[in-house]
Amino acid sequence: MTFTQLEYAIAVDTYRHFAKAAAASYVTQPTLSMQLHKLEEELGIRIFDRSKQPVIPTAVGTEVIAYARKIIEERNSLSDFLQLKKGVLAGELKVAIIPTLAPYLLPLFIPSFTKKYPLIKLIINEMTTDTIISRLREGRIDTGILVTPLHEAGIKETVLFYEEMVAYISPKNVAFKKTYVLPTDIDPNKLWLLEEGHCFRTQIANLCQLRKASAEGSHFDYEAGSLETLRRLVDLNDGITILPELAIRELSPKQKKLVRQFKKPTPMREVSIVTHRDHLKKRMIDALHREIINAIPDKVVKNKSQNIIPI
Repeated sequence: MTFTQLEYAIAVDTYRHFAKAAAASYVTQPTLSMQLHKLEEELGIRIFDRSKQPVIPTAVGTEVIAYARKIIEERNSLSDFLQLKKGVLAGELKVAIIPTLAPYLLPLFIPSFTKKYPLIKLIINEMTTDTIISRLREGRIDTGILVTPLHEAGIKETVLFYEEMVAYISPKNVAFKKTYVLPTDIDPNKLWLLEEGHCFRTQIANLCQLRKASAEGSHFDYEAGSLETLRRLVDLNDGITILPELAIRELSPKQKKLVRQFKKPTPMREVSIVTHRDHLKKRMIDALHREIINAIPDKVVKNKSQNIIPI
């Protein structure tokens, strides 16, 4: 039994597909299959039911994979411990980030972080909030960057910044004439929303009190997968969408004329870095925290924790 064989078993369990698991492991599918076959022969069991599509673990295979995850986690912890003793920040840091933050926040801090910490390999994936929480509990990622508060037992939240929420309004919409908007100025039938599963969608529903209006159904006719799609829909059609503050930094002067702030107290979203528990990668996560704070605009740093819209 080898670490590599256990990692291949974990990969197949993760992707439920031999070819995808092999690609993620940077080996050919025959190599991965051969090593898993050797592992099964040594253990005297079948780890995966290959007759099913997608591939699923057998009952005993599920237990073996759970042990494999613990073994690989302990091996990685030993490596992190040795790096810590050497006083070196090095190794892999697996980070998950929600889609409504990723395109606006990542470009701000990744260049400086990778330059300052060349021995740290950042592995970043976009995930929804629920998936981030699940992966943290499973130990499959080291930290997440998302909107809080979560009110999740065992999840530690460290606030990074507070981000203002603004309205992006078509000139065709009656609310465009407003200098500052109120949630009540927004016609839910003209509001473009993200699809289910995005916490930002829930915040907008809470801000604009859409739960009652949703019974009418018309404002849910189209749901986008990204904020950029929503913005484009407003550009090309009548309507309104809500954007986070970092999303308006790259807008053209013409597009910025479509932005309207809410009347005070300004609605905010709280952005935090989260972990499942304290562990040996704490120094790397602390370094990530510092680089994010150093990279975000001063205006955002100075935002106050007032009128936080729940998720």
